[in-house]
Amino acid sequence: MNTQRISRLAPVLSVLAAFLGGCAAVSEPPAVQAPAPVEMRMPDTLPSAPVPPPQGAVPAAPAGGRFVPGFPPRVQEQDARRFVYALLPPGVTRERDEWAADIVAAFMGLRLAPNAENFCASIAVIEQESGFQADPVVPGLSKIVWREIETRRKRYLIPKMALDAALSQPSRDGRTYRQRVNGLKTERQMSILYGDIIDEVPGGKLLLSGYNPVRTGGPMQVSVTFAETHAREKPYAAATNGKVREAVFTRRGGVYFGIAHLLDYPAPYSSPLYRFADFNAGHYASRNAAFQQALARLAGQALVPDGDLLRYADGRPSTVASTTQRAALKISRRLRLNEVEIESALRQEKEESFGRTKLYQRVFALADEVEGRPAAREALPQIRLHSPKITRKLTTAWFADRVNTRYRSCMNRAATVPDLQLPLVSNGARRS
Repeated sequence: MNTQRISRLAPVLSVLAAFLGGCAAVSEPPAVQAPAPVEMRMPDTLPSAPVPPPQGAVPAAPAGGRFVPGFPPRVQEQDARRFVYALLPPGVTRERDEWAADIVAAFMGLRLAPNAENFCASIAVIEQESGFQADPVVPGLSKIVWREIETRRKRYLIPKMALDAALSQPSRDGRTYRQRVNGLKTERQMSILYGDIIDEVPGGKLLLSGYNPVRTGGPMQVSVTFAETHAREKPYAAATNGKVREAVFTRRGGVYFGIAHLLDYPAPYSSPLYRFADFNAGHYASRNAAFQQALARLAGQALVPDGDLLRYADGRPSTVASTTQRAALKISRRLRLNEVEIESALRQEKEESFGRTKLYQRVFALADEVEGRPAAREALPQIRLHSPKITRKLTTAWFADRVNTRYRSCMNRAATVPDLQLPLVSNGARRS
């Protein structure tokens, strides 16, 4: 790439970077949990045969857990694959064996309980997010991109002639950037395009700060940031050259990190609906939304129960107090907590530990007293989903309800599956 070409291309790359950022999928808000953390674990002794859920029964909430120690791993894996294969929606005709294998591999890698509830929760999310496509197509993606390019061009006063010239330059794969934008169909292709800009253009890493704006991907549309964070705590051996981002866009990696995000944390909700909401809004968002509702009644002020307890800037808590924080400070005397204690508790909003803080416990103790009955410990976060890909008015509640409908269909299929030598349902499981 010669210097003349670089000089023509550089002004445009910042525009391209900006527009790609605008095309990223919905980012991942915070988290939420219910009163006492209770994680479902498998029984110490295995039943001789699984007990299918009765027809018409309300399925139990998926709850994580561990593979049973001492159970022959190869037999367990084979039986689990057979079971998951039967649970998959009838419409999954391509690579059905591979989908079943990758789902079971994720459960074994994460050591999650292989029961019908957990399998069906995972299957329901995959079905909703991608329809069982490893790298789902985003309809009209190139049109969305061009619209964003033109908006950014006008905002930054980039001459149209300069933009056209830069986008007409050939890229690494021989096509021009214009041709590659026109051919965009998936977020994986967007991610690769952005990476090529960084790698091919001298000074590209500095120009773009090494930041790739494609934030979600794969069959479960999981957050790349979540995957990278999770992999630091639990290394993912299948990541190519340690590149977790690339693994997210594969079927096996996307399923692994998506199931981790869905199930690999304790959230003792009364219904799987709230765990599905958390998948969209962030861990413990449904717990936090209920906390905001209780706090709003006590403080006598309106709060949007979105599950976000603090303000954030660049992923970190802001120095500006949130409305939730101000509401808690308003009744600090009734809570018998000072400003430092309140802020310290709110900083745990994305963790299970927030449910054990004095702030959480005293807010609900007062709310229970005022209402004369236990206040709700879980609520669907009120969040409107925004993304260039979204053309309708969609919310987190809509997402959770859609997934829950698919989950129930899967549980109905589970009731008809022949017996397998595997503890597939939570009947008889103990709580610890």
